[in-house]
Amino acid sequence: MGMLVSVAEGAKKLVGQLLPPRAQPEKPAASTTENRPTAYLRDSGSHVIASRAASVRLHNDEVRRVWERAGALAIDMIQNSGRLKGACDQMLADVIGNELMLQPRPDLTGLRYSPEERSALIAQIKTWWKRHSWDAAEFDFRGKWTAAQQCDIALRYWLAWGESTSLILYMDEADRRRYGIATGNKLMMTPPHRLVRTTSEYENLFQGVTTDDNGRPVSYRFRERVNGVDIDTDYRAFDDRGRPLVVHAFDPMCAEDMRGISPMAPMMRKYLMGEALDDATSQMAFLQTVYAMVLTSKSPSEEAFEALQAMADGGGTLGELGQDYLDYFKARMDKAAEAPISVGSAPTVSHLAPDEDLDFKTAGIPGPQYEPFCKALLREQARSLGVTYGGYTGDYTDATYSSVRMEIGGIWPIVLRRRDRLVAPHLQAAYEHGLEEEVAAGRIPIKGGYRAFMANRKRICYANWQGPPPPTADDLKSAKAQGARIDARTSAVELECAANGTDFEELFTMQVTEHKRYKAEGMKSPYEEQIAANANPDAGNGSVANG
Repeated sequence: MGMLVSVAEGAKKLVGQLLPPRAQPEKPAASTTENRPTAYLRDSGSHVIASRAASVRLHNDEVRRVWERAGALAIDMIQNSGRLKGACDQMLADVIGNELMLQPRPDLTGLRYSPEERSALIAQIKTWWKRHSWDAAEFDFRGKWTAAQQCDIALRYWLAWGESTSLILYMDEADRRRYGIATGNKLMMTPPHRLVRTTSEYENLFQGVTTDDNGRPVSYRFRERVNGVDIDTDYRAFDDRGRPLVVHAFDPMCAEDMRGISPMAPMMRKYLMGEALDDATSQMAFLQTVYAMVLTSKSPSEEAFEALQAMADGGGTLGELGQDYLDYFKARMDKAAEAPISVGSAPTVSHLAPDEDLDFKTAGIPGPQYEPFCKALLREQARSLGVTYGGYTGDYTDATYSSVRMEIGGIWPIVLRRRDRLVAPHLQAAYEHGLEEEVAAGRIPIKGGYRAFMANRKRICYANWQGPPPPTADDLKSAKAQGARIDARTSAVELECAANGTDFEELFTMQVTEHKRYKAEGMKSPYEEQIAANANPDAGNGSVANG
């Protein structure tokens, strides 16, 4: 017996060694919030983060997926909203104004130009560009739009589609003679939806843009409509000399982006929510305003009298009291019918039936929560569009001088950024091609001729594009601030002129001409005090604005 027990215990011990140990019941694990109180994506008790589905996607794939739908919605919203149409016009006024003015900044090092000769060359270039850019026949391939109008089109394209495209085309001599024009290089704005969304990685084609092995654009595929037939045409991005032939301006989010997306995309949901709220509120207010009269009567309802009448017609028993009441009510209604209530262009209220009361109700829509919620939606939309809340809504109820300055100060860098990155590239490409043609034709002389120009093309064609100044809440305070900056040597007249949307060279030439003309006519020049202050700096601080 003892031997059997020993054998059983030995077998049990051997099985225990061969089998893995039995898993012990685990204690409930502490919540992630308790274990990692400072971790990223720490969720709340309602699991708001866990309930929001999100995954890592390439931004260019996301743009390709929603690009067409977002653009169509943006255009529909702009065309059917006075507020968005006004915001678009305000954006055009802030970014472009009447036009973007050319500010040539040629680097003429090594070409033996004196400062006077450089100023004369800049003046000649600006004179040519002013005349050329405002001549639609010379500037536009279609002969319809001036440079300023094409800038408007480019910004509208960007607002709806998130990008703008244009082509630099050359018109041969036969066509120039036919149209009576002198230049061949033309800018032609092209709708972005003409740039196909086709992707073929085998061909290095991404959403209509073909790239080389280094990721640089080689050509753009546009779908053109010729005689009612859609034809895909590839346009080279650059010519053999590296000059741009296609301008594709957009604001990328990812380094691998090939296309842009409408800036209205993040605000579309909130805008449509606000639009639905406005529609429902206006309908309720309309109903309460038009049908705000209530006729109250102690008499039984229409269904009760219909039931009584049905019993009488069907041979039922009303009883003497029921028949008397029916006759009494019929007499009352006949009397009330002789005194109608009319609501219309000429409302009239006559005598009511006994036990009847006419009450006028006031509209209870919108409620007190409507305005704060509506303003919150509008602020988000204005922020997404990059315009001020006051400019978007026209509501300056609680605005002060400081708040308006802070609004403008926060928005204006966005305006400058859009001007330089979304609109100016189209003008710069047209300017470079046009200036090269003028030099080649000898209409704008360059020392060393066309060969010297081509050797220094990028340095000579460098330029800035100046737009309108930022709006001010108080012109006098702004002028004093400019004078203080010049007196403190923290700014320069040329910089302040640029901030005001004024060409410094043109302003200086005008001031010199005016001063000489005043002196020639024996009149006191308004610039004499400034000249005296410059000759004797101890006589004043040199600023008329600050006395």
